[in-house]
Amino acid sequence: MINLKSIQSLTDFKRNTSAHLEELKKTRRPLVLTVNGKAELVVFDADSFQEFLNKIEYAEAVKDIKEGIESFEKGEGRPATEALAELAEKHGIPG
Repeated sequence: MINLKSIQSLTDFKRNTSAHLEELKKTRRPLVLTVNGKAELVVFDADSFQEFLNKIEYAEAVKDIKEGIESFEKGEGRPATEALAELAEKHGIPG
């Protein structure tokens, strides 16, 4: 959830970039920048942004695993050995 104190105008960000960057690194919270009162940009410090990307990647992996389990429970799919044998044959890899 975005803290309302973490919303600043782009103009203020430009005028006080060093102070905002210091605050970003200290709090590790994203900063929403507005133009004409409307949210336009979100700024992260690099470490927080990487952490954010890692969480998204993890969430997507969990979602994919859940979908795979649901598909398996519905009887969809086929045994891994069968799929791997087909791939080996398709690519000329001796079994």
